Amino acid sequence: MTERALSFCSFSSGARILDVGCGAGGTVEYLINHHRLRAVGVDPSSVLLGYGRRRGPCLPLVLASGEDLPFADSDWDGVFVECSLSVAKDAGRVLGECSRVLRAGGRLILSDVYSTNPGVNATGFCLPSSCRAIEIVSREELTKRLNVSGFQVTFWEDQSRALKEFVAQLILSNGSVPQFWCPVDHGKGNGEQFPTTFEFAAGVKPGYFLCVAQKSIRDMKSIAGELQS
Repeated sequence: MTERALSFCSFSSGARILDVGCGAGGTVEYLINHHRLRAVGVDPSSVLLGYGRRRGPCLPLVLASGEDLPFADSDWDGVFVECSLSVAKDAGRVLGECSRVLRAGGRLILSDVYSTNPGVNATGFCLPSSCRAIEIVSREELTKRLNVSGFQVTFWEDQSRALKEFVAQLILSNGSVPQFWCPVDHGKGNGEQFPTTFEFAAGVKPGYFLCVAQKSIRDMKSIAGELQS
């Protein structure tokens, strides 16, 4: 999907690309080695970044969160957010930061889970395997959030087949994991129970998407200035 997204963006060699939620830096390494892009990755996990640095000591990986990117305004040609927006503490702020650091006309590439059940969004569900809260929203809700952050969606493609294949591979590799289907309390310690994974999936009908959005050609500061005048 990374390669497919690139085919819609036409980044020139040497373009500055940021990968938000880069994990161990697999996409960063791919963009540098296969497309000669000046890619940098950021992730809030020092453990995952450590894996990446051991694999590729020269990989440019930075410890930072998507909600507070340590870069100047309009400094990047493209931003990747692969499988990390749904687990962000504040997805709206992440999108706002992506908009801030992108140049006018820059591209945002998103891939993640989403609710294929129109109008149904799920907030705060916790994956037992990782104890990380996730938020799954519909295409309509995500599009609205992108628009608020100054983006226009230029490409959207359902990739739910890839999600199904991943789940099938997970089951084949690990077998049925009973605790995955159990309710969890988010570690709040108050006994509050959330839906089981099965009930959760039945409600939101999770799918997977690939999306490319373009930052408005008019800089957000310019728009603010026009409104004031």
